Amino acid sequence: MRSEQTGKPRVVDPQRKQAVILFEMPEDTLEPSHPARVLWDVVGTLNLSAFRVGHGDALDILMTDVLASLIHKGVLSLRLVAQDGIRVRAWASAPSFRSYGSLLACRQQAALHLKAVLAAADDPETSVVQKAAREAAARDFQRRVQEAITTVAELQKSRRDDRPARASTTDPEARVMKMADGGFRPAYNVRMATAGSEMGGPRTIVGVQVTNVGSDMGSIRPMLDEIEERAGALPGALLADANHAAHDCIRDATRRGVKAIVAVPERSKDQGPNAATDTAVAEWRNRMQSEQGQELYRARAGLCELMNAHLRSHGVNARVRSWSAASAR
Repeated sequence: MRSEQTGKPRVVDPQRKQAVILFEMPEDTLEPSHPARVLWDVVGTLNLSAFRVGHGDALDILMTDVLASLIHKGVLSLRLVAQDGIRVRAWASAPSFRSYGSLLACRQQAALHLKAVLAAADDPETSVVQKAAREAAARDFQRRVQEAITTVAELQKSRRDDRPARASTTDPEARVMKMADGGFRPAYNVRMATAGSEMGGPRTIVGVQVTNVGSDMGSIRPMLDEIEERAGALPGALLADANHAAHDCIRDATRRGVKAIVAVPERSKDQGPNAATDTAVAEWRNRMQSEQGQELYRARAGLCELMNAHLRSHGVNARVRSWSAASAR
């Protein structure tokens, strides 16, 4: 009996790593009625010739121009604005923080290093570019050490105890702050004011401040100044958590016609001896006990936390410089 022979099966393995070339138009992926097209049109009317990396003044002007255009077109409303602060990790490391005596020794080392770099300027094996780079780095380190010495001297004067003040030779403006995870690291406090609706929808940053002060107490007044300077108007209501509840700021907001929707901290719930004469503070406390005040306050997290999440997701956790000398104090 003859046995039947079958051929080897023909199998083609899939090529799962094969590249595919796609031709797409980014503009076609955005719907004609998408809100992003509004910002696209607004930015298209702005003068961006001065907009370059590292130019803080150009960024400042650009942000103000964008807000002015949005308000002028009726796209942006300041009826409801929420304020919050987020700690952003500084470029400085913990070991870079030194006391006054240690910084004086660093200054001597920086001077000797610069002297050595200048003495090696005639080295034929080093290019002109390398020599210039080494000299610039040596002078930059010398400058940062001197800034740290000045900072430590100022901090020591304001100290109420005998603990030695410290400053970083990497980033003299940075301060050690308590972070969201409970740890203490060199950081900056980035405060943002976000305009939007309690019903959700688009959100717009209308104020930014970068400071090396870890506490947000007393920050409402300067933020209102920031919003008014950029947008040309004050918000109808400002939302903030209990960490912002300074009575002076509550009074200032009331005087300027801004409704303070700020949580009342436990330590301030006691009316105190001046409650009867302090009308602004009494009105604020009553407002936060009302249903309307509590309903508005619920919008704070939705406005602030999204901006904070964007800040983290975009990797803003390295070197942050203050926009002005005043904001770093």
